[in-house]
Amino acid sequence: MTVQPVVIDLQTAGKGMSQVLTVENTFTNDLPVELTIQELELTPDGVKATGVDPGDLLVFPPQALIPPGQTQSFRVQYVGDPQLAKSHHYYITVAQLPVKLPEGQSAIQILYNFQVLVSVGPDGIKPQFTVESASIGKNAAGKPVPVLQVHNETAAYGYLSNGHLRIVEKDSSGKQIFSKSLSSAEIQQTMGFGLIGSGQARTVTVPVELPSAEGTVEASFAFDNR
Repeated sequence: MTVQPVVIDLQTAGKGMSQVLTVENTFTNDLPVELTIQELELTPDGVKATGVDPGDLLVFPPQALIPPGQTQSFRVQYVGDPQLAKSHHYYITVAQLPVKLPEGQSAIQILYNFQVLVSVGPDGIKPQFTVESASIGKNAAGKPVPVLQVHNETAAYGYLSNGHLRIVEKDSSGKQIFSKSLSSAEIQQTMGFGLIGSGQARTVTVPVELPSAEGTVEASFAFDNR
């Protein structure tokens, strides 16, 4: 099955309070699905699911049986506090439900789950990201990569993929030995959307190999279209 969109931004009032989520059944059999909600907690590395549904979102219908080749629309609506002091974030899990097999028949059922990120923030506020520190770390292959500490100073949330990032490395003498700029499209392709919630300080590992594990690295970020 396919789920669109995978990131939803809602507002606390007006037309932006709701959005449509679509699920397409690409299987040859009927697809039973269930949608559940849980709030997210901001962490130094991103977000963590709490397993708790605070009742801030409504999804209708919560369950559906989608025929082969057909698409089902689900409406997601914010019904929480209209006067938010900070951003709130949730996962909507689109879960394929098991089907009852004919009597006497047994089989292994592989069930698919998709998680959709839903974010709501105070109206009229724009996020402001500051790169507070940059250091040289290692990726899974042991290669040197930039590790950034990015702080969102506002009550609004934002995405790294809505801006561009510049990385510069200098050797021990201060000579520049590496420079690279990542566009918003490149950030989304290599790092995902890069959510940073209100007041969050997040550690971000940039998947760009540096020429040396020695020296210093500097980074700057700016939102596009401001």
